Amino acid sequence: QVQLVESGGGLVQYGGSLTLSCAASVSISKINHMAWYGQAPGKQHDLVATITNSGNSNYKDPLKGRFTIYTDNAKITVDLQMDSLKPEDTAVYYCYGKRANGWEYWGQGTQVTVSS
Repeated sequence: QVQLVESGGGLVQYGGSLTLSCAASVSISKINHMAWYGQAPGKQHDLVATITNSGNSNYKDPLKGRFTIYTDNAKITVDLQMDSLKPEDTAVYYCYGKRANGWEYWGQGTQVTVSS
């Protein structure tokens, strides 16, 4: 069983920045695929960014250039740097992981609120 714990959410003003962090109970290198999802009020989970354990990353197109997903040097966390935040970025952000055996894991979510 892998546990994912998010942190770093909060209230930020329009144009501000936040860094979300997802800590896994195992080395990130043991999780093939990790991602951040956002769930805005009344909407479904929406993919924000993904990263593989080999370091390949992808982003939802509108977020390219504003959001950056990366792992720390010790591969203990997967972080999401969020810049130039907009009110429409307001959501609960969830960390997701998938291992080679197909097992999937979700964190409990962290709230990001961007005020205008």
